[in-house]
Amino acid sequence: MGATQEISFFKYQGTGNDFVMVDGRLADWDLGNLGLIRALCDRKFGIGADGLILIRSHADYDFEMIYFNADGTQSFCGNGARCAVAFASFLGIITQHTRFLAIDGPHEARIARGEVSLKMAKVSHISESLGDAFVHTGSPHHVRWVEDLEDYPVLEQGQLLRQDPCYAPGGSNVNFVEKISDHEIFVRTFERGVENETLSCGTGVTAAALVCGALTQQKDIQIRTLGGNLRVTFEGNAQEGFDNIWLIGPAQQVYAGQIQLPSF
Repeated sequence: MGATQEISFFKYQGTGNDFVMVDGRLADWDLGNLGLIRALCDRKFGIGADGLILIRSHADYDFEMIYFNADGTQSFCGNGARCAVAFASFLGIITQHTRFLAIDGPHEARIARGEVSLKMAKVSHISESLGDAFVHTGSPHHVRWVEDLEDYPVLEQGQLLRQDPCYAPGGSNVNFVEKISDHEIFVRTFERGVENETLSCGTGVTAAALVCGALTQQKDIQIRTLGGNLRVTFEGNAQEGFDNIWLIGPAQQVYAGQIQLPSF
């Protein structure tokens, strides 16, 4: 890519989890150019975001979502997927219902009045790890119950657990969860790839909701995050696995613009 190339982009956020969105049907994008992705996600020298998402055409689905963390690594992102659905609706690719492809396989979603309901992949089990719980919801998540989460050292403890040797080489996201009631929790997440706490994490709150549901037998969990409120509904249990998992919450376009792409 040359230094003078300019692209259009959009900025979306889902409960404070923010993403640079690019219509990859039009842009000739070098997916191996991790330096470019990091530069665009940089909050001081670029647009600034937790991740970057390309929307591409696909022969068998309404679209394909290609997601990058801010450091250029790839994984599935729940809030990013909800924002991708809102972006696809804005572009006129979909209406109220969609089937799309992500890195962890196909998903379906519904959108209405600014709220996106995303069907997550099945979860076969909850594991024990370091005395806490571990759940893979498209991305790996360590889940620890704590008290007084408002004042908990999320950054320090999150960095330690994210780098624990048991998660080598890729590491894990880390979620700290405070119980409000049997069907409501408060979640704060340290995200790998961002290497910091984010205001919300869709796959993380899903993991936390499943752990909560396994303990309380509830199947409709309300989640409070620093960036807003989410909801997770599901069927099944810890013994047989979880299915029909839905992550529900708002997704909003923040602004649109053009940017000169740096050369690498």
